[in-house]
Amino acid sequence: MSIYKAYDIRGTYPDQIDRTIAYRIGAAFAKFLGAKRLVVGRDMRTMAPEIQDAVVDGILDQGCDVLDIGLASTPCAYYAIGKLPCDGGLNVTASHNPKQYIGFKLCRAEARPLSSDYGIRDIEKLATGPELPKAARRGKRDQVNVKDDFVRHIAAFAKGIRPMTIAVDYANGMGAYEAPAVFAAIPQLKVIPLYQELDGTFPNHEANPLHEPNLDPLRAVVREHKAALGLAFDGDADRCAFVDEDGRTVLADLITVILARGFLERHPGKGVIYDLRSSKVVPEEIRKLGGRPVRERVGHSFMKETMRREDCIGGGELSGHFYFAENYFTDCGVLAAILVLNQLSKEGKSLKQAADPLRRYFGTGEINFKVEDKNARMRRVEQAYPDARIDHLDGVTVTYPDWWVNVRPSNTEPLLRMCLEADTRELMEQKRRELYGILGTPVTGGH
Repeated sequence: MSIYKAYDIRGTYPDQIDRTIAYRIGAAFAKFLGAKRLVVGRDMRTMAPEIQDAVVDGILDQGCDVLDIGLASTPCAYYAIGKLPCDGGLNVTASHNPKQYIGFKLCRAEARPLSSDYGIRDIEKLATGPELPKAARRGKRDQVNVKDDFVRHIAAFAKGIRPMTIAVDYANGMGAYEAPAVFAAIPQLKVIPLYQELDGTFPNHEANPLHEPNLDPLRAVVREHKAALGLAFDGDADRCAFVDEDGRTVLADLITVILARGFLERHPGKGVIYDLRSSKVVPEEIRKLGGRPVRERVGHSFMKETMRREDCIGGGELSGHFYFAENYFTDCGVLAAILVLNQLSKEGKSLKQAADPLRRYFGTGEINFKVEDKNARMRRVEQAYPDARIDHLDGVTVTYPDWWVNVRPSNTEPLLRMCLEADTRELMEQKRRELYGILGTPVTGGH
């Protein structure tokens, strides 16, 4: 399996990514961008300092200077790339992946992400080709502290948050490096922290809040302390998951609607972006709020570029990535949390009261199927519903007035991913059985 993915570079250490590979990726990144100055940060994984040093060496040997921001969540690295004078940058991280993984999230100037559509394939060719010649002048590496600025920037979004207790599961990841200082700047918040020690071995649970069992410790603490809600960050803190006062997960598409209320009060008529797996309640509510719903394919690089093009103020993906034009068009878990707290405080509602009226439809969530010929199977789905409205924005989406299904290929695994929603539970279950007949038996796992 290639380490060069759709939206980032990642693999296991040291068999897939070691010092040599990291050096070559750094050199290729600097060469591809023709960069004079790049920002480089890293997460708390055990091998991250070694890999950061190697990727920096590769950049410096191309005559490019490095602003080394040290330990940083991915949102903090995006902030640095957006704010500091530079040609782009990267964060050494493997996000929610287990402890043996390491990788890189890469941006050009203005924190615009690289992806397989732009940049990552070119870097792969350069990194796996002949060794790049070194520049006559080696770049220089400067240490820069952006953490304090980032904390002030995010904390400044807090407006009128009422006194409340919240529980926060940091999963021993990078959220624990910056978010506690953000919350501490809001004195009316009392935070019950879980797993707040930075630990790249993830001793408590995998830092993936989409895997529901990982939220169980958070649910227990929310109930025990009668907290207003619970937050769970992933390993690099660009995602945030929410549970309500009963410990029930509030899916990210419903959080997108709650965020949209605040976005559109501040910026009437703007676009709000959502991914095509989201409940149809999302575009319905955005329209009611006077906004423009903008539907996009899955993936942060697509979401961010479309946000700029379509004049979107913000939005979200079902994966728990939430996007903010007011934050360099990037995703940030702790900013999502702050803006949800703002909105709940303004409305005088609990998270349950805000979310439950939005649970109008019945969805399956994302279900994975192991399929070798993905295109053939998607064609079979399309052929099974000849009178439907069909689109191919991402895989195939079949839409009827009372139900819809999206089936799309994984970018990294031999999997098809299905999301289905219907107006009634009975119809959802009936259509799920029909789709299983076409796609086969579901498998667990997949990211």
